[in-house]
Amino acid sequence: MALADLERTLRVRLAETLPGVEAHMRFAPAPQRAGWRAGHFPDDARIAAALLLVYPGDDGPAIALTVRASGLARHAGQISLPGGASDPGETLAQTALREAQEEIGIDPASVRVLGELTPVYVLVSGFTLHPVVGVTDARPAFAPASGEVEEIIEVSLARLRDASHIRRGSRVREGVAVEYPYFDLFGHQVWGATAMVLGEFICLI
Repeated sequence: MALADLERTLRVRLAETLPGVEAHMRFAPAPQRAGWRAGHFPDDARIAAALLLVYPGDDGPAIALTVRASGLARHAGQISLPGGASDPGETLAQTALREAQEEIGIDPASVRVLGELTPVYVLVSGFTLHPVVGVTDARPAFAPASGEVEEIIEVSLARLRDASHIRRGSRVREGVAVEYPYFDLFGHQVWGATAMVLGEFICLI
């Protein structure tokens, strides 16, 4: 699909009722952590936003994910969308654009915000994450922030939608065996909250 056609489609789909919890549960680890359930947002959760930016890539429309630096206190080494905590007075779009600029060098003025996906509560950090979807007409000149981002992973939407890249893994968490669906993207396992966001996004395209 051409980028212009995709932009039109996303504007319409993001304004409709979203897949939401149903899409998130397809990518939720099992058993779920105590205190977490899809669609539930504690009153004391802090607000964060992330940017899911669609741009023209070598193999058609693409998005960028980040590998978080290994020295970070939380979620070190994990794959995520560029994002972070909202500052007082910011809209969700402003937060997502600011964080994307700080983390990977996105020019906010180049982005057209199309809407938001369903938020996800991230229990480990205590944030309710609001994914903001945007589009830009040219591949960004990425500039990963030293100390925050170790790598930028560029993924075509065709690859993201390819069911052969959706797999299941297992690990032991606090002495309990946990199974989790994940996107296998160039050898990286994208799971948890990021996989839930991407899982809903692919339902729209």
